[in-house]
Amino acid sequence: MAKTVIGVVVGSARTGSFTKIVADTIVELMPDSFDMRHIQIADLPLYNQDYDDGATPERYDSYRKEIASMNGFLFVTPEHNRSIPALLKNALDIASRPSGENKWSGKPGGLVSVSPGGIGGFGANHITRQSLSFLNVYMMQQPEAYVGNVTAMINEEGKIVEERGRQFLKKVADEFAAWVHRFR
Repeated sequence: MAKTVIGVVVGSARTGSFTKIVADTIVELMPDSFDMRHIQIADLPLYNQDYDDGATPERYDSYRKEIASMNGFLFVTPEHNRSIPALLKNALDIASRPSGENKWSGKPGGLVSVSPGGIGGFGANHITRQSLSFLNVYMMQQPEAYVGNVTAMINEEGKIVEERGRQFLKKVADEFAAWVHRFR
């Protein structure tokens, strides 16, 4: 049986990103029936609607093809000023355009927000969810995944070792796997 291919979209490009550490941990905890592929978004040119009517950047074309080839998506994002990172918003916009060619549409998705603070990126989570709902991504509703105080979970090697944190991320991985399988 072919594996279910899931695009992992991380809303942070920072070296040593806490968000990427959380994403990598979830990937590690996913069942073997999934092929989890990190989608690079840091090199995408800023979205400009002029490109939809003219010479589209080659990177847009390859990125849109990559998004179209996925069976679903796991979005993992930090919060920037109580909102969504520009990097992630740009990636969502590019794959949703030109009008009528939304590559996200009709696919299942999961969302995890990450923060060193206590509320776990609540604002970014809900703003991202709002955009994804509009883009017709079928979002997993439960468990809501806000990873707060993330720095307390990570060891010197950049691994999540704190047991409660790993258990929560395992629950997220298991529920996400079950959610995606409903669409296969």
